[in-house]
Amino acid sequence: MSEFLNINEKVSSETVARHLQYLTFLLGEDIYGVDILRVQEVRGWTKVRKIPNTPEYVKGVLDLRGTIVPILDLRMRLSLDKVEYSPITVVIVLAIEVGENKYTIGVVVDTVSDVLDVVKSEIKQSPDFGSKVETKFVEGMVMTESGMVVLMDIDKMLNPEELSALKHIAD
Repeated sequence: MSEFLNINEKVSSETVARHLQYLTFLLGEDIYGVDILRVQEVRGWTKVRKIPNTPEYVKGVLDLRGTIVPILDLRMRLSLDKVEYSPITVVIVLAIEVGENKYTIGVVVDTVSDVLDVVKSEIKQSPDFGSKVETKFVEGMVMTESGMVVLMDIDKMLNPEELSALKHIAD
């Protein structure tokens, strides 16, 4: 079971260094998490400007206070079943880093769930499914009262060619 930090207790810097926080969200019945420090904002789904000749999972771009942000459907990126967007569908705007380069992208998810405090030692490596199953997006997994949470490595969601194409769209 994951430990939760009690904000009313004095906590040593060593204890804080052992804990991580993840914003959890749902894709169907499955719970995923991303490092909370990478989340810039969470916003409801709004129509985006479609861009021709982009991969199917690229829904388009959105103007967020003067910054053009590519919006990706995370279900489609992970090869999950496509669903219609609903009033609880949200876009999580993330800061990703690849080498020295930083990018801002939005990912469409079914709904945001909670903020999860995780002790680093409780994170389990994802199982090796062989070469047929892509697990490069998975940082690890952790068990909670709600079930297993798949922790995403958002920096590996896109390969360099895809990032270059998205950067070109945003410029």
